[in-house]
Amino acid sequence: MNDRVSVDIQDGVADVRLIRTDKMNALDNAMFEALIQTGERLKGEPGLRAVVMSGEGRAFCAGLDMGNFQQMASGEREGGKGTAGPLLTPKRTPGGSNRAQHAVMVWREIPVPVIAAVHGVAFGGGFQLALAPDMRFVASDTRMSVMEIKWGLVPDMAGMVLMRGLVRDDVARDLTFSGRIFTGEEALAMGLATRVSEHPLAEALAFARDVAGRNPHAIRAAKRLLNLAAEGDQHEVLLEESREQAALIGSANQIEAVMANMEKRAPNFAEAEVETPEPVPFGAA
Repeated sequence: MNDRVSVDIQDGVADVRLIRTDKMNALDNAMFEALIQTGERLKGEPGLRAVVMSGEGRAFCAGLDMGNFQQMASGEREGGKGTAGPLLTPKRTPGGSNRAQHAVMVWREIPVPVIAAVHGVAFGGGFQLALAPDMRFVASDTRMSVMEIKWGLVPDMAGMVLMRGLVRDDVARDLTFSGRIFTGEEALAMGLATRVSEHPLAEALAFARDVAGRNPHAIRAAKRLLNLAAEGDQHEVLLEESREQAALIGSANQIEAVMANMEKRAPNFAEAEVETPEPVPFGAA
């Protein structure tokens, strides 16, 4: 794992980097495993307040390793062992993901804000990986693509689930049917990028540090509500808003936020409690 993903945690901010630079951070079996292990670790990391994901070298992630396409060309079908294991395996996470999907969705499950800093290229599986974080800071000249159709395939790393909350239905169809390459500027216009930045990693880290200075209980509560809002019905979301706010009002950290603002000083927040995540129900390949 150490030659695929690195993690450096400073002051509650995890700086996560894909480091397979010789292959433009392409997704091979070891990269899938590193992404899962790192994401699962961060779900229960004490003192964690924000996460930034980026790729070192020339790209965020070039997508699936070419060796896997060569394997497909040999005639191996979905029932066999591939990078992601059997695609129709009954071994899935509680959220419904198989192993390759979990390498993406685990970043959505981290209970604090996750920001992707995207540069170079984000193709295919790399593009889907960039969709899982809460926000995407993207260089204007980044090239992105739902590229699976080029190889006679469909997005299968949670791309369908993640795109539906970001773009119009017809836009998702355009990108999926055509596989066309688009820029960071186009991604912003479509809703796939949060910000276009000249220095996406520096800006993402600055944003994460700002988040790390907020009430960690409120930040985690806000993420729970935002996740629920994407799927829950109106009655459920309204009730949970009230529950989260009732738990925050008058709490030590909420009082500290008020006092720090009134006294014009930096707040000193207590850490949010961390729950131990449930283990995924499938083993390493």
